[in-house]
Amino acid sequence: MFTSVKDSRLGWVSSAILTVILSLAVSSFGSEGPTFKPVYKPTLEINKTTESIRIDGRLDDPGWQAAGVADNFAEVSPGDQVAPPVASSALITYDDDNLYIALIARDDPTTVRASLRDRDDIFQDDYFGIMIDTYGDASWGYEIFVNPLGIQGDLRMESSGNEDLSYDIIFESMGVVTDSGYQVELAIPFASLRFPEKGEQTWRVNFWRDHQRDQRRRFAWAAQDRNEPCFICQWGYLNGIRNIKPGENLEIMPAIVGSQYSAMEDIDDPASEFDNENPDGEVSVNMRYGLSSTSSLELTLNPDFSQVESDAAQVDVNSTFGLFYSESRPFFQEGSDLFNTWINAVYTRTINDPIAAGKFTGQFGRGRVAYLFARDENSAVTVPLQQQSIFRQADKSIVNILRAQQRFGDDSFVGLVFTDQRLEDFDDGSETYDGGSGTLFGFDGRFRLTQKYRIEAQALFSHTEEVNAPALIDTTFEDGRAQSHFDGDRHTVALDGEKFWGDAVYLGLIRSSSQWNLSLKYREFSPTFRAANGFENKTDYRNLDLWTGVTFRPNREWLIAWEPSLMLGRNWIYDGKFGLQKFGEGAFDEWIRGELDFTFKGQTSLAVGYLNSQEIYAGKGFPGISRGSFAISTRFSEFFSGGFNADFGRSIRRDRTAPEMGYQKDFGMWLNLKPTMKLYISNDLYFASMDHLDSYMEDNPGADRNIYEGYIVRSRINYQFTRRLFLRLIVQYDDFGEDLAIEPMVTYRVNPFTKFYIGMTSRYQHYDAADFESLSESDWSLGERQFFCKLQYFWRI
Repeated sequence: MFTSVKDSRLGWVSSAILTVILSLAVSSFGSEGPTFKPVYKPTLEINKTTESIRIDGRLDDPGWQAAGVADNFAEVSPGDQVAPPVASSALITYDDDNLYIALIARDDPTTVRASLRDRDDIFQDDYFGIMIDTYGDASWGYEIFVNPLGIQGDLRMESSGNEDLSYDIIFESMGVVTDSGYQVELAIPFASLRFPEKGEQTWRVNFWRDHQRDQRRRFAWAAQDRNEPCFICQWGYLNGIRNIKPGENLEIMPAIVGSQYSAMEDIDDPASEFDNENPDGEVSVNMRYGLSSTSSLELTLNPDFSQVESDAAQVDVNSTFGLFYSESRPFFQEGSDLFNTWINAVYTRTINDPIAAGKFTGQFGRGRVAYLFARDENSAVTVPLQQQSIFRQADKSIVNILRAQQRFGDDSFVGLVFTDQRLEDFDDGSETYDGGSGTLFGFDGRFRLTQKYRIEAQALFSHTEEVNAPALIDTTFEDGRAQSHFDGDRHTVALDGEKFWGDAVYLGLIRSSSQWNLSLKYREFSPTFRAANGFENKTDYRNLDLWTGVTFRPNREWLIAWEPSLMLGRNWIYDGKFGLQKFGEGAFDEWIRGELDFTFKGQTSLAVGYLNSQEIYAGKGFPGISRGSFAISTRFSEFFSGGFNADFGRSIRRDRTAPEMGYQKDFGMWLNLKPTMKLYISNDLYFASMDHLDSYMEDNPGADRNIYEGYIVRSRINYQFTRRLFLRLIVQYDDFGEDLAIEPMVTYRVNPFTKFYIGMTSRYQHYDAADFESLSESDWSLGERQFFCKLQYFWRI
């Protein structure tokens, strides 16, 4: 529970004392010259407050009098550990329930970038916050940020440096823009954090400020060595937190979901009837029990895992592989970083519609464990091949996933992973099929050799028992439209109950430094490897690729940095010859790509690249693949940001019946507008086309040269009425399928887990009169529509 000021007569005394503290804290800021010295891995001692603190952004509470002060921030980017142009400081203290932080950002208030936005939509504003590694082992950390108005944005940072934006915790914050910049107060409940069970805590922490102006400047309390690739390892230390407990052990999050669905009986027939189903309602509950401050057990029953908005459409018109979509469902957040491995063994979106799921996560010393169980009502089967993947719907399954990791040394670890999917017998309405199973296990590790070099490795083994449903995949074609066998004709592509083992290997040598970076990676996937609960949709190949780049940072008036880079690689058939043999002797794909990247003032970047390649596809050789690329993006203004990218040149038409070399043109454009502090509009356009190469190269305007052409445009409009209430409207048109989606929604969000929303999704289909006798002219028809609402509430007991 957050405490409040009880005696307002102390306000003016507290304010006077705090002014003296802040004056001392910022006295050395902003001074250019030889007196500035960055501090690496600083240490801060803090004391427990016995006074109250109200989270209102005013900083006049008596509880701040005993706070520790973090100062002497360094500009870590683009400047290399130099004095920042503006001052920053942080106050930190705690009581039995909360960690309290005050962030003071000196600045010209007329230039401060701030928006009234939804949670986690703050990262184009100025923002300030704290990073915390409560275990001090650099395996992962909390990132807790706020914009100048106190709007929250939190992430989980992985040891690799990757960030998970979907991660959420509960904390309180409030900020105000002042005459001298802005200031924010935060209260982070210990019940929202994981930490070791011991009398006195020693946490790694860093205070971090993003300053968005003509450049995106970053200021940090703990200075950064650019030759040290482990970011978390360089944070400072926070001492003095004693005798704290994680708080309430039980969290309950019930939800009520209502919906009503309507659709055309036959989407391919514009004359078909529109069927309105009866309204439906469900109750779900999610429970989390803290077994200790370092481990918890989570259970969800009948969860609502539907998405409140569609995934952004992706172009797959010339792709033979399945598409990857990121995970955003809250249940999978805890321990999500553990599931990320170089070979994608765990992809939680394979669990589509669980009726029940459970999860255990814990950290024991430098070891971490995560276990996930689910009863899925709507599972699928993926058959990965060398040049395509096949996706088919199955039915119910039981899923078990186990992941463990033990860290040692400085930024090194070993780990293991085990996944198992048991598919039940199922009936497609005309026939009953036998179920199957997919089991995977293996090991991985990262070993730091020197400060700049590390080795990464992973080995996985899979055992597959296919479902016995040959009709699901038609391999009877004789014209090459479907591959019928794999693994040297030892197995059929058809799902006919076969059993087989498979394996996959990854090895990487990585060099990370301030200037020269390099990665040399080797991968191999046997034809029979399957990741039933992962996302590896290509097998039967070996791959070796090298990337290297050099970064120059002149930090001139207009050019901040530039980087030339080179990538080259080759793919071999898994059972073919491996080495430097002539292309075609086992090798079926090889490439070389060069790129130049520039970073300019005005938060503007430019990249140009060129690819040259040759490939054997569907048994046919394609030399002379060549494409150029260009990309530019800018955020020179608080109210405007945008970019454009293009990829064009010779590429393969990936049609197994008639592959050919074509001329491909892909263009993308994005434009974000912020007309007011409350209104934000984002627009994306993607265009893709391919022409027959001979027709394209010849000056013959009347020739039928087009293979495909289309575009996708998506607009997202957000209007924030208050910190909690906002309206969102998504409009997306897919020209490839002539499909229009309209998705309005109103949300009232108290915190990340307590919220109410109501919305609608509508999909319209365009029908051409030339294709349907029932139409006198081309027209749009409503294909499907759904109304939905959800009320979810979060309790800590």
